[in-house]
Parts: sequence; structure tokens; C-alpha cells
Amino acid sequence: MIEIRRASLADGDALGEIHAASWEAAYAPFFEQDFAAREVSSRRTRWHARVADESSTILLAELDGRPLALSWTVPSPDRPGLAEIRTFFAHPDAWGTGLSAALMGATLDRLHDDGYDGAHLWTLRDTPRSRRFYAKSGFTESGSVRTHDFGDGAPLAQVEYLRPR
Repeated sequence: MIEIRRASLADGDALGEIHAASWEAAYAPFFEQDFAAREVSSRRTRWHARVADESSTILLAELDGRPLALSWTVPSPDRPGLAEIRTFFAHPDAWGTGLSAALMGATLDRLHDDGYDGAHLWTLRDTPRSRRFYAKSGFTESGSVRTHDFGDGAPLAQVEYLRPR
């Protein structure tokens, strides 16, 4: 059974575990091993403060009572009227279960209810799994590309995806 709800302060550790496990599976291969290990560890501790920030929305998806996916949205700093999906991660144990699709649907519904005209997000260019997922969710590439340095001094290319209401 899938349940999707707004995350609370009590969910900080679960959010951190989801973020760490999914980031490790999808992103760690792009980095030197020690750096990747530090980044995985740091993802476990940043969610309590994010949940407390009321200018953003964090949704948590559970499958059979186990928290396994999260979305974090904020008003877009670059595109008036749009929301930015800052983070969308599912624990590898949830891959292929339909949980991510349900969470994306709930996230987009929430953004619509909050009055946004649509959403945009950035994802690594070289992550075909996430790019396929966003395309299946109705997002299209905007044509914008940027680089993002995760802190190791080796920026990686990101591509932007857009989805109107």
C-alpha cells in the first residue's frame, strides 16, 4: 500500500536514509571513493533543517509502511510562476515498484493546488534512469545545460526538464 504525505520533523532520519541510499546508487559512481563516501554520509544529516523550513514542501512516500521516496519543492528562483523540484529520490529498494510515479503525481498535484503554473528540475546529464523517469512523468528537456560542482572541483553537466501544469 502506498501512502504519500507531507514530511514532519520526526521524518528527518528517514529522509536522510532515502537520500543517502539513492544518491549512493545513482551518483557515487561519478566521484572518487572517499569523496563519495563523505557525500553519502552528509546526506543523512541535512533533512531536519529542510523539513523545518516552511518556504518549501517535502513529501514522503511510504510503501507498506516503509518510507522509501521523497520530493522537495521550492518556488523557482529563476522561473516566475513555476516551482523547482530540488530533490526527487527513491531508495533503490523502491525502484520498479511504482512508488516514484505515485510520488511524482502527488508532487505535481500539490504544486497545482498551490497555484504553480508548472515545474522544472535539473538532473545529471549522464543518469539515463532519472532522465527516462522524468520523460515518462511528462517533463521535456528545456535545452538548458549547466554544470554543478558537488564540492570535489570536478563539475558535472546537468540538464533542465520542464513540465507545464
